[in-house]
Amino acid sequence: MHDFPTWQIGGLNIDVSTFLAIIVSCVVVFVLARVAVSNLSVENPSKIQNFMEWVVEFVHNLIASTMPLSKVKTYLSLGMTLILFIFVSNLLGLPFGIVTEHTEEVKLFGHTLISNEMIQKGIDKGHHGAEVAWWKSPTADVSVTFGLAAIVFFLTHFLGLTRNTKHYLKHYFEPFPFFFPLNVLKELSKPLTLSLRLFANIFAGEVLISTILMAGIWGTPLLAAWQGFSLFVGGVQAFLFTILTMVYIGSAAIHNEEDH
Repeated sequence: MHDFPTWQIGGLNIDVSTFLAIIVSCVVVFVLARVAVSNLSVENPSKIQNFMEWVVEFVHNLIASTMPLSKVKTYLSLGMTLILFIFVSNLLGLPFGIVTEHTEEVKLFGHTLISNEMIQKGIDKGHHGAEVAWWKSPTADVSVTFGLAAIVFFLTHFLGLTRNTKHYLKHYFEPFPFFFPLNVLKELSKPLTLSLRLFANIFAGEVLISTILMAGIWGTPLLAAWQGFSLFVGGVQAFLFTILTMVYIGSAAIHNEEDH
């Protein structure tokens, strides 16, 4: 595995490759959404319009499976954003990699990107210097997946407290009051499992791709097969993250009278 450039600002170490990939993911999703609605037509819809209509219907049905149909519209934009951003992010590391070799320390605006320690580490591995990768899937970085999970965590509990206060607080003491610590632990474990599931699958896929590339031309058939499978994995992980988000929101923020 290659090293990744880090931008050291204060006490933070910002992964430059992750930061760039997040920006690209946001731009791709925004452009896709704008193009899809730029020339809407009922009689002669474009292929991109048909595709986005299918995505909207898919996400609508996904959300409807987790909460009453009357509440779906409220969370449709959130579901669309999550599934498109995560799916695009999952696939960014597949097409190509950008790797450079450096024998001298590199700084940007006075902050270190490539340190002497990274260079020495590369030399110890038998290279001329630090081999630095500038491109990867954002979701192959645990800080990104945990950030997404943290947003879902805070949004879920905020909605529970503001829209379903009585039943949201009550569920911590069910089925018996002494279950309170276990219920709190269960809630705290949700962002951890949500983030690690997404990270582990995408990171493992990129590690395998790096390993296959070491085989040179002989690994080309296997690489093509794995990248095709990674498209499927990327879609499944985007689906799982989105539907679990809606399950968490539905259970916390929406009170179903039929359950009581």
